[in-house]
Amino acid sequence: MVEHVYRRALAARHADGVIVATDDDRIAEAVAAFGGEVRMTSSGHATGTDRLAEVAATLDCDLVVNVQGDEPLIEPAAIDLAIEPFAEDASLQMSTLCTPLAPEDAADQNICKVVLNLRGEALYFSRAPIPFRRGPANRSAGPFKHIGLYVYRREFLVNLASLPRTPLEQSESLEQLRVLEHGFAIKVVETQHDSIGVDTPEDLERVRRLIAVETRA
Repeated sequence: MVEHVYRRALAARHADGVIVATDDDRIAEAVAAFGGEVRMTSSGHATGTDRLAEVAATLDCDLVVNVQGDEPLIEPAAIDLAIEPFAEDASLQMSTLCTPLAPEDAADQNICKVVLNLRGEALYFSRAPIPFRRGPANRSAGPFKHIGLYVYRREFLVNLASLPRTPLEQSESLEQLRVLEHGFAIKVVETQHDSIGVDTPEDLERVRRLIAVETRA
């Protein structure tokens, strides 16, 4: 699975390089076997953000993209879409992606949802169905599925990892809530490129079938 993620990330037009950050020797060996670049990190990190920040602190770059290893169907074009707002806004520190949420996924706790403000920034992320719809339907209100890809200014990422974990972050087990709870903004870019995060054995089988179809096409 990690090889699929690696090669899709490498295909993004705005990506200058791809590094796998891990504390697991088995993953490191798998990445080395297909010729990928890997960095071993501390095993003491509570979240992927903290692991990424350890590697980011050693890099000489402005932007760092976090493509999670459980997203083997991530579209290179979606990665580019999340990066592009940084060229237009020098004050932007972090971005992520969303896509319209299928009604049958609203109650799935493995699928993160996001609601936005009028500037296209995240108001909140939750595993619960949000927003609650009491009035008439309004497409701009969502619901939206969050796609777990993040772009950071490198310095912002390093500083973020130094901040204490927050109550909602720990309650929902969603590390991006640390950003909001500490008062920072996350730009959310809508995309039609959906992705499937592999959280369950059923997800894995679904992804395998889809990859098999792509391979035969």
